[in-house]
Amino acid sequence: MNKPVKLVLLLVAIAAVSYLLVTKVFSDNGEAKKDGPAGGPMAKLVTVDLFVVSPLAFQNKITSTGTVLPNEEVELTSEIAGRVTGINFNEGTRVKKGQLLLTVNVQELQAQLTKLKSNQKLFRDMEERQRTLLEKEYISRQEYDQVSNQLATATADIQALQATLDKAYLRAPFDGIVGMRQISEGSYVSANTPIARVVDISPVKIEFAVPGRYSQLLKEGDQIIFTSEGSAERYEAKIYALAPSIDAATRTLLVRALYDNKQEEVRPGAFVKVEISLKDVDEAILLPTEAIIPEATGHKVFLAKSGKAVPKMVKIGQRSETLIQIIEGIEPGDTIVRSGILQVRPGSTLKVRNISASTDK
Repeated sequence: MNKPVKLVLLLVAIAAVSYLLVTKVFSDNGEAKKDGPAGGPMAKLVTVDLFVVSPLAFQNKITSTGTVLPNEEVELTSEIAGRVTGINFNEGTRVKKGQLLLTVNVQELQAQLTKLKSNQKLFRDMEERQRTLLEKEYISRQEYDQVSNQLATATADIQALQATLDKAYLRAPFDGIVGMRQISEGSYVSANTPIARVVDISPVKIEFAVPGRYSQLLKEGDQIIFTSEGSAERYEAKIYALAPSIDAATRTLLVRALYDNKQEEVRPGAFVKVEISLKDVDEAILLPTEAIIPEATGHKVFLAKSGKAVPKMVKIGQRSETLIQIIEGIEPGDTIVRSGILQVRPGSTLKVRNISASTDK
């Protein structure tokens, strides 16, 4: 084959390959455009349920959880070291303020006290004689003052020892119930030895926290309703104290209420659910919980406008198990997406399955 023929065949082969490559590229582009969703992924068709917002009457409540605390509670410990010589209480029984509960060995202290009282008597007799002599000017004022100071020192020593001796008798600091004892008669106790716990459970305190945005709505004397775990009984208590500041970490306000607990049916340490009724709202904007999307910067819903999904940030208020109050961001007459939220994106085309004028399904 001569060179001109070979050249022609080579040019034909190159032209054929070029044609195939160009055809492939245009074909792929056409298929991509044909298969891809018009307008990009944000415009994907989503089937949803909608409802039209209308104002509703709403019983404004704050709900929280809390803990039952005793009215008073103290861990009994001895103020002096020694051996226990008497236990004067039974575990789990009621005690009165000032009642003797425990005695620590005081024989050595009593012996010291007897000695000091003898010295005091001696110095008192000396002081009386010296005073008589001073009045007759038989001794100097300095000699009298020396004996007088000895008497004063002896009296002070007796008072100090008597105060220490009183610490050997452990008494109930208030009316209450004494718990389980941690020592036995004959045990050696010190200031760090736990003996028993005395608890006053009538009344009891209900401690709970509320979101900081409600801090201005609560005051001393407000009534709360609470239920204790394991019981359906509803109890009434009154707020008696509010923390002076909102916790910066949790953004909540600590609150305490008092319940008389006369029957002692509510035990300290129990978990409680708390309800506080506020002023009722006649025309509240309420959305079902499934329509609210929590985000790092707040809460969001999707409005349905002209068949498209439009995101809207909202400010929430009270909530129940199924409804959330909207304080800001939604107006009566707005149409909200209530189902298919996970598939909806800004600009999504909405295929409406159902429209409701109520938050009930």
